[in-house]
Amino acid sequence: MSALRIFLTILFIADCVAMVVLILMQQGKTEGLGALAGMSSSNDNTYWSKNKGRSQEGRLVTITRILAIVFVALALILNTGI
Repeated sequence: MSALRIFLTILFIADCVAMVVLILMQQGKTEGLGALAGMSSSNDNTYWSKNKGRSQEGRLVTITRILAIVFVALALILNTGI
């Protein structure tokens, strides 16, 4: 096993652990199946929902998306057999 593959595998595992932690830190959607029926929550027009991208929740979502992209890229690289 080459040193690059070992390094990428360790990076892949660290990415997986970080994604799990970040996903568990995020708030759940309270609408549940009501979103399918067209019901909306009453706090859609609050200050916090309008500025969600600048809040801690918005940063968690952004970091999770970046880690997901890194996860897919590393999975593809490791699957090619470096």
